[in-house]
This record gives sequence, C-alpha cells and structure tokens, in this order.
Amino acid sequence: MTNTTKDPRWVRPALIGLLGATAVLYVWSLTVSGWANAYYSAAAQAGSESWKAFFFGSLDASNSITVDKPSLSLWPMALSVRLFGLHSWTILAPQVLMGVATVGILFAAVRRRFGPVAGLIAGAVLALTPVAVLMFRYNNPDALLTLLLTVAIYFVLRALEDGRSKWMVLAGAVIGAAFLAKTLQAFLILPVLALVYLLCAPVKLGKRVGQLLLAGLAMVVAGGWWVAIVELWPASSRPYIGGSENNSFLNLTFGYNGLGRINGNEMPGGGGGSGAGGFRGGSPFSQESGIGRMFASAVGGQISWLLPAALILLVAGLVLVWKAKVMRSAFLVWGGSLLITTIVFSFMKGTFHEYYTVAMAPYVGALVGMGTVTLWKHRDWLWVLATLSGSVIITAAWAFVLLNRTPEYVPWLKWFVLLGGLVAAAALLLTDQLGRRVAMGAVALAGVASLAGPVAYSLTTIGDGHNGGIITAGPASARMGGMGGMGGMGRGGGQLPGGAGDFEGGAQGGFPGGMRFQGISAELKKLLTKDADKYAWVAATVSSQTSADLQLSTEKPVMAIGGFSGGDPSPTLEQFKQYVDEGRIHYFAGSNRGGGPGGGRGTAAAITSWVEQTFQQVTVDGTTLYDLTQPKTS
Repeated sequence: MTNTTKDPRWVRPALIGLLGATAVLYVWSLTVSGWANAYYSAAAQAGSESWKAFFFGSLDASNSITVDKPSLSLWPMALSVRLFGLHSWTILAPQVLMGVATVGILFAAVRRRFGPVAGLIAGAVLALTPVAVLMFRYNNPDALLTLLLTVAIYFVLRALEDGRSKWMVLAGAVIGAAFLAKTLQAFLILPVLALVYLLCAPVKLGKRVGQLLLAGLAMVVAGGWWVAIVELWPASSRPYIGGSENNSFLNLTFGYNGLGRINGNEMPGGGGGSGAGGFRGGSPFSQESGIGRMFASAVGGQISWLLPAALILLVAGLVLVWKAKVMRSAFLVWGGSLLITTIVFSFMKGTFHEYYTVAMAPYVGALVGMGTVTLWKHRDWLWVLATLSGSVIITAAWAFVLLNRTPEYVPWLKWFVLLGGLVAAAALLLTDQLGRRVAMGAVALAGVASLAGPVAYSLTTIGDGHNGGIITAGPASARMGGMGGMGGMGRGGGQLPGGAGDFEGGAQGGFPGGMRFQGISAELKKLLTKDADKYAWVAATVSSQTSADLQLSTEKPVMAIGGFSGGDPSPTLEQFKQYVDEGRIHYFAGSNRGGGPGGGRGTAAAITSWVEQTFQQVTVDGTTLYDLTQPKTS
C-alpha cells in the first residue's frame, strides 16, 4: 500500500530549499576545475563536432580511437557543448544537474514509506557527502551512474509496493542504461534487487519470476542495443575501441573494465603482457584491499562519516519494521545495495579510486534517513533510544578520528563534533525527563555534530580545483598517504584558456591518471590551426594526456596514438604511415608534452621512432613537433 497521507504545508518549501541549496553548493565556483578530466572533456568536444564521434565516444572528431568506457555519460556534455560552446561550464554543468536530480529522486524514494522528514534527511546526507560534492561537479561517468542506480532503486521500491510489472521493466531499462555509463559496475546491486523482489514482492511467485525475466529483457535491450551496433559495425569504418586488446567492446567490458578490476589482472590499453600500461597482479592504483579499506586514510573522509551509523540503523530498523513488508523491503534494498557495494569495493584487487564510492552515498543517505525516523518513532523503548544515542556517539567519535588524521585542518572542529555528539547523545537518553523543546534541541545538535565534518570537507572541496583521473574530496593533507603517496596528484596549477578562470591541475607526466591540462602558447596554437581544414588531424601524439591538451586548446582533432595510456595497438605503424602518405596528419607532437607511460614501448614507440627518423623537427615554446609533410632530406 502506498503512503497517501498528505504532506504538511512545510514539506514543499523544505524540499525546494534542499534542492536549491544543493544546486548552489554544487555550482559554486564550478570552473575552478577547468576542464576537470581532460580525457572526457576532449571526447565531449569531439562529440560536439561529429555525430559519429558522439555515438562512439571518440577522443577526436576524426574518430581515431574511443574512450575506454561506453559513450552514454559523454552525451550530456557533448550536447551541452554543441548548444552553448566549449567552456568549463558547459562540460561540468550537466553533472551538477545530475546531482540535484539524484537528491530529488532519493527524497521521493524514501518519503513514500517513511515520510518527508526521512526523505529530507536522506537527501541532505547525500548532498553533503564529500565524495558526492566532488563527483557531481566533475565529468567522470560516476555522476550519471549514481543517478541511474538511484532511479532504478526507486522503480524497484514502487514495484515492491504494488507488484506492477511496469516498475520492474523500467528498473531493468534504467540499469541497462547505467551499463552504458560505466559497464559492469552498474550490475553490482543486481543480485540484491532481484533477490529482494523475488522474496518480498506482493504477487505470486510465478509472476515474480516472470517480472524479473521481463526486467532482465528490458535491461539487455536498453544496454545491448549500443553494444550490438558497435560490435557489428565494420571495424575499418569506426574508431578503435580504446582500452581493448582486440578492438572489441566486449573484450574491454569483461577484461580491463570487468574482471580485471576484481582480480587485479588488468591490461589497460591492450598490447599484451609487454604492452604499455598493462598491469599484471594489481594496478599501481589498487591500494591495499580488505575490510578496512572504506575506513582507511585514503577513503575514510570521502564516504565513511555516516557509514557506521547507517549500518547500525539498518539492523535496528529491520528489527522494528520486520512485520511491515514494504518498509522491510526498503531497508533490505538500500541496505543490501550498500553492503554488496562496500564488500566489492573493499576486496577488489584491481584499480580502485576513492571517487568510486560516490555510488554508496545514496544508500548511506537512505539508511540514515529511514533509520533515524523509524527509531525516533519507537523511542519509548529504551533499547531503541539507546541505539539512537549510541549511533550519534559512534558517528561523533568516528568524525573525531577522521578529522584528527589532519590535525592542522580546522583544529577546533574535531572537539566541537565530539563534545556536541556526546551532549546530544546524553540528552537523547533523557528526552522524557527534559521535555519536548530540549529533545528537539538534542536532535538538532545531533544532526549538526554528525554533519559538521562532511560539511567542512565539502566546503573545502568546492573551493579547490580538481583535475585529471586521480581526485579526492576534502583537504589535500587528508589525501596524502593514499595510493602510495599519490593521492594529491589531482592538484597543481594552471590557467584555462578562453576565460574559464584559474584552476588547479595534476602532476605533469607520470601516470595519465594524474593528467593535467597545461594549455598551449598562442604561437603553438597558431601553428597547429593554420590550414587545419586540410587535415583530418592537425596533430598526432602519444596518449590522450597530450592529445587532450592540444585538442582542447585548438578545438581541432588530435590523434591520441595508443589511446589513454599510449598502450593501445592503434593505429599500427602501417596505418599511421598510410595516414601520413594520404596527407591526413599535419604534425607529430613529441613526448616532451608529458605523454603517458605507454610512450616508450609497443606500437606507439615504433611510430615515434619512425617519425623521428623520417621528418624534420621544430621546437615551438618548448614543444617538439615533427612536420609530417616535410620529410628529412637524404
């Protein structure tokens, strides 16, 4: 049965206020990150110029190679750039809208069975989670993935209320779309959704099975149509599938972006065991796996502020609502999604970045909102009140630990959080004796103490620029010590041409995860863009780190030899020679622009060596170029 009770008059203004505040928080100083992840920004620029590049997710408008993900997450950015021009705003604003939408969907999902207060708490927790503040202001695929998974859960919860097939079909379709945002990560919560529906749906078992099959079919259709087109399209007339070993999206999905992330046998960029960018037995970005990963220094400040409370409230909430089937199902769906995602993230041995945990933020928010309201309604029972009070103490104590890891960062805050939490917890235990006003004050103080740490980290996050593939929320000092001391690679200094404002970037050179947009001089830009329309690519260079830099500066196609890391076997030396003979590439940019680790081996190395031996070299403002229309004299 659906909750049809009319909301009090204050609910709509409160919701509008929550969504408005979220929008302001996420949009504030948005361009401080410049192009953010230039890898995806360059692909968005390409998609704004070419519908073929738009469809495939090509890194350049002449379609040499794709990004190493499906293209769905690029489409909002590419459309934005096509409509409003290339700018930091047009790249990043779509993710802001996704963040606001995710908060609204989460409110709607929680409110239906647990009331508007629970929905507002859930939305606020999500909006203020530091990793959510980071990723809903950034152009990685995780923003769209998080939105779509939240929408899918909303549809499943609707189906658990009335057993109507349309909700399960919609849920399946949305998860299929989520696959086109970030492949197999979209399927992490599938076992939970399917099992809860199979056990708890208010229809006969046979119909449940049939509905799950329909949902699966919708998922395959929604996620498979693009895959089928890409796989069936003649390889000779489409871009190379970046990150794959054999120019196959299925190979990318089940290899580098699939099981390799779990077992650590990753081969990013293909190229076989000796290929550039290939990692056997664990990526340099894998960190130490184990049950404590979500609470470790690299990850804890991103997502774990309210994680212990969410788990406590999950257990207590299930005990209290076990006989209320729909409410029990909601706890099982949100709680199961949190648990399975946490377990996979904790124990995966391949590449793991802290920002992956944004997918957990809606689950934590939902459990905190539902659990808090459920326990408050049953506060007449001493064990319930003690559990609620205990969750506040644990949250405050854990926040103290997190804040104490960076003692120079707002040093007084950890003491305020700890003391405020202890006072609030004590007052909660005495609500009957202290009266309603004091009780409400204790609740407010508990909320402030619980959210003060995430708020501080979030405010710091919006004030800092983030750039490249290795990014984390909160103060820079909190990131050191993660990933072998590389946690701060997403910061640095630079200036975005075109009036987007100052921003901070990542380390030059090294792993492309630290990619930074450096910009180019006016002289170099003039040289590259001269007679640009005569060429399919104004330049070619090893790895997307350099190609994105040149392409975003010139707004002209630049070939990324070897794709993301320079390790993809595309183009081959023979193909590259053919392009040069046909006059399709003007310049080759040397490795001094900070190419990735793939530049020294494999196909990319062979191309580089041939170019250096064959064509005349010129240096423009520190950048080595080879004019591919001017061979050396014998």
